[in-house]
Amino acid sequence: MKRLLSIVVFLFITVQYVGAQNFPSQVWHDGTLYLSSGDVYKGKVKYDLEKNIVQVQNEGIHTYNSSSISRFEIFDEFYGGMRSFYSLPYDVNNNNYEVPIFFELLTEGDDITLLCREYITTDTRNMGMYSMYMSPMYGPPMSTTNKLAFDYYFLTDGKIVEYSQKRKDLLGYMEDREDEVKLYMRKNRLDCDRRGDLLRITAYYNELKQQ
Repeated sequence: MKRLLSIVVFLFITVQYVGAQNFPSQVWHDGTLYLSSGDVYKGKVKYDLEKNIVQVQNEGIHTYNSSSISRFEIFDEFYGGMRSFYSLPYDVNNNNYEVPIFFELLTEGDDITLLCREYITTDTRNMGMYSMYMSPMYGPPMSTTNKLAFDYYFLTDGKIVEYSQKRKDLLGYMEDREDEVKLYMRKNRLDCDRRGDLLRITAYYNELKQQ
């Protein structure tokens, strides 16, 4: 009984901790804001990609939207290093009307540039390892956590296109060096839908194009 109680308490604390975690868009970062007017502001920066707004804390808190910002940079202590975001025109609703929204620049090349937009999603799954302690009628307990996810985009031929995160579509963008890219992916065990792997693949393709 004591062991079961300990497990329940542990699960409660774990779920509470995970649910309370902060994501990059929820905290203030040291950063720099570059306005379309040419003005530059440094200070604590907080962004919201869903609303396409950025706040800067510098003698008060000021809010700017993607129409008034050309780009902004932050130093992300949670995920490490500098991150750069650009306001670029994009047809959000596929109605042939482009509006400026924020994209994070992952890697840039003459032929292909990799961009992304992050979002927070809910992940619900069974805690199967604890199912032995639960009633067969109800099954294992459910754990609901938030996690960071990404949509990826390629800037190619002057147009931003959303990437499906499928291998065949990735290789379609790189078909002129497809065999070399496939070998590189296989040799380094890279996936086509993971942020770090996709960045390496795109950077490698751009290197091949420069040779």
